[in-house]
Parts: sequence; C-alpha cells; structure tokens
Amino acid sequence: MPVFENDGRPLYYEVHGEGEPLLCVMGLAADHLAWTLQVPAWSRRFKTVVFDNRDAGQSFRFEAPYAVSDMAQDTLALADGLGLERFHLLGMSLGGTIAQEVALAAPDRVRTLTLVVTFAWTGRWGRDFARLWGRAAAQRSDDEHLDWLILQTVSEEFYENEQAVEFLRNVMRANPHPQPRDAFIRQLEAGVRHDARSRLGALPMPVHVIGAEHDLLVPAFKSEELAELVPGAKLTIVPRAPHGLNVERAEEFNALVADFIASAQAPAPASG
Repeated sequence: MPVFENDGRPLYYEVHGEGEPLLCVMGLAADHLAWTLQVPAWSRRFKTVVFDNRDAGQSFRFEAPYAVSDMAQDTLALADGLGLERFHLLGMSLGGTIAQEVALAAPDRVRTLTLVVTFAWTGRWGRDFARLWGRAAAQRSDDEHLDWLILQTVSEEFYENEQAVEFLRNVMRANPHPQPRDAFIRQLEAGVRHDARSRLGALPMPVHVIGAEHDLLVPAFKSEELAELVPGAKLTIVPRAPHGLNVERAEEFNALVADFIASAQAPAPASG
C-alpha cells in the first residue's frame, strides 16, 4: 500500500503510467477511487498521480479546522516526496481550490493548471449553502447522505435511469474507506473559506477552466467567473453536464484534459 508519511500524517497515493507527471486533486467527500474512469486514459499519456486528501479515504484525519491552503501544502509535500519537480496539475471541485493554492504557492513547478467545476470564492450564497448542507449532513443517515451526494452530482437524465443510479449507489457503498461525517464537514468548511480572487491574476502557467452547464453544486457561472480572473485562461463549459462529469461524461472529459495539456505544450507555429 503506497503511503507517503508527511510529518507523521500519512497520505495514500497511487502512480499509474509513465511520462510527464499529472497530479490529480479530488474534491469533497471523495478519494482516489473517484478517478477510476480517468486513470486508464490519462496513464497512457502521463505519469498519473492520484491520492486521498486529508480527511478522505486512507489518508490521515485532522480533527481540527483547517484551510484549503493546508491541503495544498499536503499536496506539495506529496509532490516533493515523489520527486515531482514540475508537473501538470488538475483539481476538481474542492480539489480545484486546492490546486489554485498549489499553483499560487509554487507557480514555477506547475506546467499547466486544469480547474474543473470549481470556484475562486464562495460568496454569501455559497457560505449559506454549505452551512445548511453541513447542518443537514450531520443529522442524516449514511444512506441519506450518500443519496444526497448522488442527487447533487448527476444529471436529470442519469437520475431517471434507476438501474444506473442503483449501480452508482452500490459502487459508493462498496468503498472500504468511507468518509466519516465529521471529516466531510471539515472539508466542506475549508472550501467555504477559500478566496483567491485577488491573487489569481498572477498565475503564469497555461490554465484551463472546465465547467458543467447543469452543475447543481458549483454553478457554471462560478467557472466563468474563475476564468475571467485568470488572464489568458481557456474556458470550456460542457453542455448539459452535471457536477460529476468525470463519471457521467468520462470519455469527453478525459479528452478535454489531455488535449489541453498537449496543446499548451505544443510549440507556437513559426511566423511567416
């Protein structure tokens, strides 16, 4: 079992494939298994690193409040431990806020930055959404909590397919390392406090912001706002996609990520 000891705080990780490193940061309530439909595709082109954030999966629990910047330091410590001097960086949802902080803390190490269904800040709407969600989550049963996560992250079309929903529910139930509810709330509260608006303009690397048109958790306008704050950022809004586009639109999403990295690295055409 590959575990990096970060000053006595274990971080579970996996490395797949060869090539330039692609470091993937997952979001709220999920662990490295949420990249299951991405790893086979990306590992054919990149040395793909997936891991469990603090308070998720097999990584350490931190039973006190913390910030997204603390989670970014976990990520950088893992990169150091794996000898990743420079890497492509991708973050999804809460993982996107972590990736922003990584790129801001170590811009010279990030070759490209891909930010998926994420945000530069929450605002009052986001803060109240998270506060009410956290309060309700603390009172729900495990099955109710899981059902709410599914309801918020899949499309209406997907949800109408009872067999597909039941399959996804069973996959999530089968996770041998489910997230404790207090850990979920700590991650949620960390994300709410994220605000990088005044700093994102300094990012020097190629940036791709990917939003989802029908995202119920992080509305597409938050992706648009994020892209506007990063000079030269590419913005892609995937039509009719939900928050969980990595599951529901995996093939399309996988290609969007890999093709952007390839195009960002391609030499500029010679001027005639």
